[in-house]
Amino acid sequence: MITTHAADFRAALPAGGRLIGLDVGTKTIGTAFCDAGWSFATAAKTIKRTKFGADKAAIEQLVREQEIRGIVIGLPLNMDGTDSPRTQSTRAFARNIAVLGLPVLLWDERWSTQAVERAMIDADMSRAKRAERVDSAAAAFILQGAIDAMAGQSDFE
Repeated sequence: MITTHAADFRAALPAGGRLIGLDVGTKTIGTAFCDAGWSFATAAKTIKRTKFGADKAAIEQLVREQEIRGIVIGLPLNMDGTDSPRTQSTRAFARNIAVLGLPVLLWDERWSTQAVERAMIDADMSRAKRAERVDSAAAAFILQGAIDAMAGQSDFE
């Protein structure tokens, strides 16, 4: 199941469980995880993109290791909410990663990288450190937005 609606994604995961957030770029994939209760997201590793098979294998390994129950992927919409070529590429990535058999939520990421970059600059982080960490931090920002939206929908049993 691939959806852009948090409520549908939430319904597919009635018992909660850990989620992985992905910020899919052309050169890297930033990753982040959240706890099973969907309280907080934490930046994880950045995967260097190669061929889709290798990218999928790296994500699949993280899914197994972290006992992931759902995937949240940042959807890079244009500022007016329309699709762009990058949006189409991300939708294709989501269709391909859906073979893992987990629910997939496409989450609006229009401001994620800018917000993360601003926070890193405000923290006086060097340009080199920012470049190294921005993708996984953006994935955490995306995932946190999604879990915040789902948090009030209903309690876990």
